[in-house]
Amino acid sequence: MGNNTSVGSTPYDDVFKTLLNDCKPLVLPVLNEIFGENYIGNEEIIYSQNEHFLNRQDGGEDKRITDSSFTVIGEKTKKYLFECQSTPDDSMLVRIFEYATQIALDESEIVKNVLEVTIPNSAILFLRSNKSTPDKMQIVINTPGGSVAFDVLVMKVRKYNLEDIFEKNLLFLIPFYIFNYSSKQQLDELNTDEDKLNILIGKYKQIVEHLDTLTEQGKLSAYNRTTILEMANKVVKSLMSNYEKAMKGVESVMGGTVLEYKAKNIYREGKTEGKVEGKIETLVTSIKALIETGQYNFDSAFNLIKAPTDKYNLIKELVLG
Repeated sequence: MGNNTSVGSTPYDDVFKTLLNDCKPLVLPVLNEIFGENYIGNEEIIYSQNEHFLNRQDGGEDKRITDSSFTVIGEKTKKYLFECQSTPDDSMLVRIFEYATQIALDESEIVKNVLEVTIPNSAILFLRSNKSTPDKMQIVINTPGGSVAFDVLVMKVRKYNLEDIFEKNLLFLIPFYIFNYSSKQQLDELNTDEDKLNILIGKYKQIVEHLDTLTEQGKLSAYNRTTILEMANKVVKSLMSNYEKAMKGVESVMGGTVLEYKAKNIYREGKTEGKVEGKIETLVTSIKALIETGQYNFDSAFNLIKAPTDKYNLIKELVLG
């Protein structure tokens, strides 16, 4: 039996999966918006097995990575499937069906000769959309006993301006905000029209200022703040790769050239929700990573991670040499 890995990922898929899997606090407000939930932020998110083998008609198998399936445990326990698409068509529906049915089968139960399966709550984030992109799609399954259907809800990046994103705490959408300016005409104009580019740069300054404020208020961890900006840089660099002037203008607001993904190193070495505990080496690494984002000097980074004041001189010497 053959074995084949299908469905390659794009930079946008990678950003989506990074946010979904590494920045759990950003996910719950999105579920509130799409599904009308009332999650308050302390619910637990558990990710599912992410590798499935789907049978092909020729007898082979396709290996699919479904790392967009997760369960939220709160007052109730609910299963979700959340995918991302960069084209404004309905091609994702087939994949949603494959994933949803496989997830349902994984958790199925046979009781007294009855196989019971549960389809997860499903949604797609459309990075690009047009007038024909619906607010909701549907999958209909015709069976000998009748037809059953389930909805696939739609979230469109273009529907949300910065005020909406800030008001609804939809920080998950910030890395994809540039898709509001993703048509060839818009990108051409940004690359040639200084005034239009400056307006866009101003919007990214608003984003950075808002994230800084949330971090200072303790409502957003430095890890998640840095991740949002790193992922935004990655999307900008990919989308604007042929528009160097516009790309450099936007990137300059978020720290210039995209750096190595330092935020994950901070997290792995002990940084959680703006606090660092552990060895001096961890503190030094964390402060250096924050400084390299271009958004912090030594003192602001030192204060942000709440490093011990009695170690100020030692840490400063190790960081700045």
